[in-house]
Amino acid sequence: MAQFARCFSTTVRRLNNASALEACSEIFARFGDKPISVRKQLLDANQLHLLNITLGRSPTSTQAPANGTPIPAGYHLVYFTPSILEAELGVDGTDRTVNPLCPFTRRMWAGGELQWTQDESLLLRVGQEVQETTRMLSAEPKKLKSGGEMLVVGVEKTFENDKGVALIDKRNWVFQKEITAPKAPPPLPETKPLPEGDITRDVKQTYTSLFRFSALTFNAHKIHYLPEWCREVEGHRDAVVHGPLNLINMLDLWRDTARNEEDVALPASISYRAMNPLYVNEQYRILLQKDNNQWNTEIWDSFGKQSMKGHIIS
Repeated sequence: MAQFARCFSTTVRRLNNASALEACSEIFARFGDKPISVRKQLLDANQLHLLNITLGRSPTSTQAPANGTPIPAGYHLVYFTPSILEAELGVDGTDRTVNPLCPFTRRMWAGGELQWTQDESLLLRVGQEVQETTRMLSAEPKKLKSGGEMLVVGVEKTFENDKGVALIDKRNWVFQKEITAPKAPPPLPETKPLPEGDITRDVKQTYTSLFRFSALTFNAHKIHYLPEWCREVEGHRDAVVHGPLNLINMLDLWRDTARNEEDVALPASISYRAMNPLYVNEQYRILLQKDNNQWNTEIWDSFGKQSMKGHIIS
């Protein structure tokens, strides 16, 4: 724990007293009237192939997808990864590119919405050069249940190929204050039966799957791969499953179900919200229910808590 104590002492010295309202004003003034970033990237086959293997959706082989293969819903998340030097990461390993003022630097993925253009000529495909443009949409101060402050920052990522805009990805990030004293994890809850539903899929992530997804997304956030940090610093009982990985799993269940009926490749949209963390080596269940051309999806853990919910429009 000596390394964590050194981190904490460093953190305490550099904290300032900005309020959530002041931090919102500052970050919106910094980014609100111009793009945060504009990047171009080739959607290479190997990255998609490795994600398929990580998800157990492709046999281990050297046969990567051919040029022109559509990028499945949500799989764009392993492209345009953050290119940040280790020295520029936060104490917890997070990308600090759009962080608010200290002490609001603990970033968590809270939810968002994805909108796909329903035109086959506009699909994101392997071999395309695509431009990602990131803009800030909002920055709002919020109160925690404990009475503390946090920020909710909304960003929009637009993905455009040579035919036009293919995907709009809106994300809400929550920023809380940095931890200045270690927190112990709560006792393990009592196990409860997983909920039943029309369409279900049970999932259990391993340390290997979390490591591989962190590597593919170039995500150095310590809560996803360093159990000591989780248990001795952040108060989690173990490594936390990535929110984007859960989003992909929900979309994959929809894709596997909907394609049997209509042979659709992409939904029109999904809106989703993260509610509670999921942990490595713990079974959870994805539920999917159809309502006309709309689908409701939920993720529940083995302890009676809902982790994520989403609403898909075909």
